Amino acid sequence: MNLRELCKPAVVTIREYDELTKAAQVMRERHVGYLVVVEPKPLDARLKPIGVLTDRDIVVAVVAKNVDIRSLRVGDVMTRQPVTVDEEKSVGHALSEMRRIGVRRLPVTGTSGELVGVLALDDIIDALAKELTGVSGSIHSELRMEGALRQ
Repeated sequence: MNLRELCKPAVVTIREYDELTKAAQVMRERHVGYLVVVEPKPLDARLKPIGVLTDRDIVVAVVAKNVDIRSLRVGDVMTRQPVTVDEEKSVGHALSEMRRIGVRRLPVTGTSGELVGVLALDDIIDALAKELTGVSGSIHSELRMEGALRQ
């Protein structure tokens, strides 16, 4: 299973020059704590991820420092040059990258660097749980078949 199949294609995005208050409002309205900061690719309608912004970023960089949020733009707080994963890579690769940089979400990009989705650790856990349920079902079927043959 590649990451394109696993990631969520409905990504909540924002621009780096948007006001930080707008980002916080978008997070609240969309019930998310993670925004991908994008810019249009030249000569193309596709979006290129240039950063990420989390609710934690806002708390640590603004609220905890008692900074006036109205004076800031997304670009002032976002993490620039985010680690991304290619849509054709494996789940193991994505997990390795998440572990390496200590995050739970990664933007997923296509062959031209365009944003195709976001992969969350929760998505991976759900997929693995489904796989394990299938394995468990196979084991139970085998046991039933063996029991029926031995009677």
